[in-house]
Order: sequence, then structure tokens, then C-alpha cells
Amino acid sequence: MEIQRPIDIEACSTWLEIDLGAIKNNLNLLTKLTGRPVMPVVKANAYGHGLIEVSKAAVEAGVDWLGVARIEEALALRAAGVACKILVLGYTPPRRVGAAVQEGISLTVYDKAVAQTYADEAVQAGGSVKVHVKVDSGMGRLGVFPQNAVEFVRWLKGQRGLDVEAVFTHFARADEPKYDTTDGQIEKFDGALSQLKKEGIKPKLVHAANSAGSLNYPAGRYDLVRCGIAMYGLPPSPDTPLPEGFMPALSWKTHLVSLKTLPPGHGVSYNFQYFTKKDERIGAIAIGYADGFRRRAGNFVLVRGKRVPVVGAVCMDQCMVQLDDVPEAHIQDEVVLIGRQGNEMISADDLARDWGTINYEVLCGLADRVPRIYIK
Repeated sequence: MEIQRPIDIEACSTWLEIDLGAIKNNLNLLTKLTGRPVMPVVKANAYGHGLIEVSKAAVEAGVDWLGVARIEEALALRAAGVACKILVLGYTPPRRVGAAVQEGISLTVYDKAVAQTYADEAVQAGGSVKVHVKVDSGMGRLGVFPQNAVEFVRWLKGQRGLDVEAVFTHFARADEPKYDTTDGQIEKFDGALSQLKKEGIKPKLVHAANSAGSLNYPAGRYDLVRCGIAMYGLPPSPDTPLPEGFMPALSWKTHLVSLKTLPPGHGVSYNFQYFTKKDERIGAIAIGYADGFRRRAGNFVLVRGKRVPVVGAVCMDQCMVQLDDVPEAHIQDEVVLIGRQGNEMISADDLARDWGTINYEVLCGLADRVPRIYIK
């Protein structure tokens, strides 16, 4: 759900505030730091930030490319009037190739059998489809092995219906610079590129680096960098912090909707995982696991600029907080799950650490039912 108007927090139970200015700022910093054009990666609803609005902001910032995971995302962008180049980084069902031809969407190829179906579908659609050749330099996911790249590209170039536009790879451990894995991947990829050039079939465009690769490995920047998490103002990993100037684009907020004093020994929420030890001020907030707030012990939120614990089990649509340390709290107070309130802050990295995951998963788990409110 998207709301494009001045923020009216009284109209929302819970909401996300997305600072599009921060996203533009981060894209500009990435362009300056890398010296390369940036392909913003906007898959998974732009990492929870909102596919359409974030993509339009990126185009306004001057990007020529957008990267998505699936053809459905690319077609949604075209339907919304986004006219820049779009690359589908993953698999595309052959039946959607005709739409890719019609809408000028580039697809990834990594296997002869898949590429042949793309060629056949493109011809049947009366045109050709632009393709980027994926090389598996060490990720172990999609891609032809470097030693097979020449034969594969030569074969692709002989297929009617395919227009080989680029060659690319993906780094597995660029966010862990203490390991030499990425240097090894670059070496293998460079070897494949040299052979393609020697044979006179090297595509004009080469790309490899994700956010961490863009920051840690200048040799992996090539002609274009594909940046996801850094564009949203979050570090790729604890070993790869962002340089100064990057700004998180997302805040997550809700309201305090109930406040009462429970007597000693009173159970709180499902299965009574928490009992009051004395008279305790217990509030309810309008957020739950259906919104993306994990059902686990140890969560915290901010109320009146103070960090307070979530107590009892997180429900589907609500959870409870202990407010003895915030006597000034009132119903309708703003509650922050991600973001700053007063001098306190909870980041997506804080939640990721508490939840035993990564900031990517925290953001991608934010439910579609939570309204996105855009600050331009």
C-alpha cells in the first residue's frame, strides 16, 4: 500500500516512512565512490521500500538501469511508466519472453536449453530479446563456468531471436574482505573476458559488483555496479560498513493503542509467556508478526524516546510493551520499531542482530499491508 501525500500518522495503524531523498543521496554517493554508473537493484519490492516509487526516484537521480529478480517486477515497472533499461537477474518463464520483447526488458541466460526456449519465443513474438550472459565465477548458483563462456557466447550469437547485450557474474563473499574468495572470482571472470575478447565476441557491457563488491573491490567495478542494500542506506555486513554520508531511507512506526495497569501475576498475551511481577503498566501497540515483526522474545521499541521491552508473545496484529519507565506515555503516542526517536535509535541492523539474521531479511519481510509513506 502506498500513500503519496503529507504524512498523516493519525490515519495509519502502522506505517513505513520512506525518504526518497536519502535514496537519491545514496545513489549519488555510490556513483562518486565507484566512478561507475549504478544499476539500482529494486527486487523484492525494492527491499521492502516500494518498487514503483523507489524506481522512479532512482530514475530521477539519473540512473539508466534497474535490476529486478523476476519478470513480474519488470512488467510492473513498465506498467507504471518506468522507461529505463531493466534487467531481470533471475529465471524468466519462456511464456513471458514475448512480453520482454515487447517491453524492451533484458533477460539473463545461463543455460543452452533455457536460452533456446527464449530464442524460440522471441522469434514467435516477431523480434529478439536482449540477454545478459551469466558466468558462475564461484557463487555456485546460476551461470556457465568461466571455461565454457566462449563456447556459450558464440552459440548464443548464432541464435536467431537473441541479442547478446552483456556478460556478468556475481560475488559470493564480497562483504567478507578478509577472505580471498572475491579476488579469485575476479581472476576467473577476467580470464573468461580475455578469452571472449580474443575471440572477438566480448559483449560491450560487463558488470559484476554488488554493494559490497562496489565498496571493497575496485577491480570488480567494470562498466557498471549493481547496488542494492547500500542504496537503501544500510551496510552490506558488519565487515563492510558504509562510508560517511549514507543515510537509512526507511523508518517503521506504529501507535500505542491501549494502556492499563495489570496486577501482580497477570499473564500477558498468548500462552502467558510473561507474567507481571507487580503492578505494571502494559501497553498494546498496533503491530504484529503479520506486519513483519518477528514472534520472538527480546524485542524492543521506542516510546517517548525511551527503549522499552516487548513482553509476552507477539500476536498477528498487536503486541504488548512494558511502560513502567515511561509514565508520561499516552494512547496514540508514536512508537518506533526502526528509526530514531529523541536521542535513541533502533536500526534494521539492530533488529537483524536480535533476530539472528541480516538486515536484508528484516527489510524484505516487511508486509505489503503496511502503508509506505514517501518523503520526497
